[in-house]
Amino acid sequence: MTHGADGRVVVVGAGIAGQQVAFGLREQGFAGAVALVGDEPGAPYERPPLTKAYLRGDIGPDELEPRPAELYRHERIDLVRARAERIDRAGRTVVLDDGRRLPYDRLVLATGARNRRLRAPGGDLEGVFSLRTRREADALREALAGAGSIVVAGAGFIGLEFAAAVSAHGHKATIVESRARPLGRAVSAHTAAHFTSLHERHGTGFVFGEEVAALHGDRAGRVREAELTDGAVLPADLVLAAVGAAPDTRLAEGAGLPVEDGVAVDAWLRTRDPCVLAVGDCASVAPASGTGPRLRLESVQNALDQAAYAAERLARPDEGEDAPPYARLPWFWSDQYDSSLQIAGLAAGHDRAVVVGDPDDAFSVLLYRRGALAAVESVNRPADHMAARRLLAEGRAPAPEQAASPDFSLRAFARSGG
Repeated sequence: MTHGADGRVVVVGAGIAGQQVAFGLREQGFAGAVALVGDEPGAPYERPPLTKAYLRGDIGPDELEPRPAELYRHERIDLVRARAERIDRAGRTVVLDDGRRLPYDRLVLATGARNRRLRAPGGDLEGVFSLRTRREADALREALAGAGSIVVAGAGFIGLEFAAAVSAHGHKATIVESRARPLGRAVSAHTAAHFTSLHERHGTGFVFGEEVAALHGDRAGRVREAELTDGAVLPADLVLAAVGAAPDTRLAEGAGLPVEDGVAVDAWLRTRDPCVLAVGDCASVAPASGTGPRLRLESVQNALDQAAYAAERLARPDEGEDAPPYARLPWFWSDQYDSSLQIAGLAAGHDRAVVVGDPDDAFSVLLYRRGALAAVESVNRPADHMAARRLLAEGRAPAPEQAASPDFSLRAFARSGG
């Protein structure tokens, strides 16, 4: 059955969310015009490998591109290589930096997030990098060839994955983190301790409870030292700023659309303007219940899930609010050295943690909030992760006391229907 036989959809942002919206429309039978706007040259690519296989040199540029340029032509998706400057909502037009104007019937903002800048003097010295784009990854790979002392500002996923990737080529980084442990509030204390120990065994150093206060360079303007807030000085001829990201809301703000830690959308991913949707890292989603805080997630799976949902809604415009609101279970992953971390659910605010399995090598941490299972972190236990996703989606869970039993198995519990 074909839906949405006419009309024009413009998607701004050619990252993984934007790509999924464009191709998802075709998969849903949408026959109208589709334009995908991206401001980077070449075919759209995937960002997750940039901190892993691509940085290590295990894969090349072509392997970052999940879909060749020919496929866009085959699916009649117009790849527009330009930067969207503003949205003319009254005229339903996107104005590009080269002067072109793209008309739309429906507009999807998939603008992602922008790296936060390192708030320290010397942040513009040569040898100071961010890591989000392929161009930045290419520059980092070239600089690593001659790097001696590496400092990473921030122990989030990007900082840790970068340190793990460069370790494969003999580089030892020092990670400076303002909190008392890596990964902030993203994971439990047990999982954070596991990854701290894992990195230290591979030669990565940590400085917790401090920040990079200033960067000092030589006469040629190249970074040489990182001064910390306690006055300590670390040698540094390469610095990675991995201090988080902020949603890219510039287009939405310029168009007068509400912004609340991201582009504010309802439970159907619509902005205040029903012709404009937002998905992925830039979207701040209202709860389907109508009460409670908004949720904005920075993850590949969230971007893919929201994009697939948006494509389905755009291809079935007549459903309106008869369609179910967006309600996919969040899940995440990170690969570092020989450890694979998979997370199902949201750990924020948990008040109890139960560890099952081998606590040093292959384990899962069940995280409870007021007695209810909120999330499960699985390290090197992929079957546990799949069981956790099933249980959280179905609203089933073992009691904390049951999970703490020495012979408890998350997989067996999920199979039992208990």
